[in-house]
Amino acid sequence: MKRVLVLDAHQRSALAVIRSLGERGIPVFTAEEAPVALAACSCFAQQHFEYPSPRLYPERFLSVLVELVRKQHIDMLLPMTELTTTLLVTNQGSFPGTEIPFPDIGTVESLVNKCSLMRLAGELNVPIPRTWYADSPDTLPCPLEEIYYPAVLKPGKSWLYQNGQWSRSAVRFTSNALEARGILDSDPAFLAHPFMIQECVAGQGQGVFALYNNGKPLAFFAHRRLREKPPGGGVSVLSESIPLDPVLRSHARSLLDKVRWHGIAMVEFKVSPDRTPYLMEINTRFWGSLQLAIDSGMNFPWLLYQLACDGHTDPVYTYKTGLRLRWLLGDLDSLYLTLRDQRYSFAVKAGAVKCFLTPSPFRTRHEVDRWGDLGPFWCELRTYIKDILR
Repeated sequence: MKRVLVLDAHQRSALAVIRSLGERGIPVFTAEEAPVALAACSCFAQQHFEYPSPRLYPERFLSVLVELVRKQHIDMLLPMTELTTTLLVTNQGSFPGTEIPFPDIGTVESLVNKCSLMRLAGELNVPIPRTWYADSPDTLPCPLEEIYYPAVLKPGKSWLYQNGQWSRSAVRFTSNALEARGILDSDPAFLAHPFMIQECVAGQGQGVFALYNNGKPLAFFAHRRLREKPPGGGVSVLSESIPLDPVLRSHARSLLDKVRWHGIAMVEFKVSPDRTPYLMEINTRFWGSLQLAIDSGMNFPWLLYQLACDGHTDPVYTYKTGLRLRWLLGDLDSLYLTLRDQRYSFAVKAGAVKCFLTPSPFRTRHEVDRWGDLGPFWCELRTYIKDILR
């Protein structure tokens, strides 16, 4: 069996991959820019390695990784974050004979660049929020007073390279033109890089997960977010597998077919109260709620492993619906944020406490804490307590 090295081992998606492949007897190793990491504490991880920060020292990161792959005879590299994916795909030539199951960097960039993605969606008649594009704050297509608020300011790229280092750009929310001008004039992510302004869309977050083989779809899975951290919109802490909506599937296929996608992807939508699915973004890597798909019978890491090893894998058409996945400590954070937020009424807060304490145990599984592999939970809990005590 091929030896697999999973990067970004502190990500929950890395833990899901480690468990998925390790349970099948595949030798899996972990690496992170820290000596201890979430996925490395799994009983399925054979050995953990530390590398330099890919954000601060990208060249050293690549150099150390090349040597690590050579010494450990690694056959496959699986990055979990957008930054490490970009670095590996850009430098695939540095890893001869090692599988990196992604398309070329141009194809990846066409989807991770939010501006180009939204323009592509517009060409394909995939619904997007009302959007204004600009190359800099001085080239806005209209006065800020004419924008529909509340709005979201989104840099085209989540990661920006400058002076030999990478920095992460943040999505910013604004409620009026004066606030928007202050952000545009002060945040470096908007000063010299293309960005867009989008009208905020209310609704429920839903995702379509996919596996492709050189432009041919092999598997689709759908989920919805039930609770997030922060509560107003953020990372999923409670999600549920749902039937694949044919409209969302059609939109996801339009985008992925157009670029002849290869490998895994998650197409994220915000479904408004009138049932219109607005495209939010596409993750061209494994996603946070990956474990939900695996629990539901859609084992994306195993399918991707087969595809990378054999050049093909059988399509999968069915999975269980109604299953839920809970990130316990993330859910606890979400509850805390709800209780301390003065905008929420007593009734809303009481409802949040009730929902937290009644987790539908017969159809809910925990993402990190699992009886057969409790090491990652103790690791996460120790880190959680340390952060509280700081």
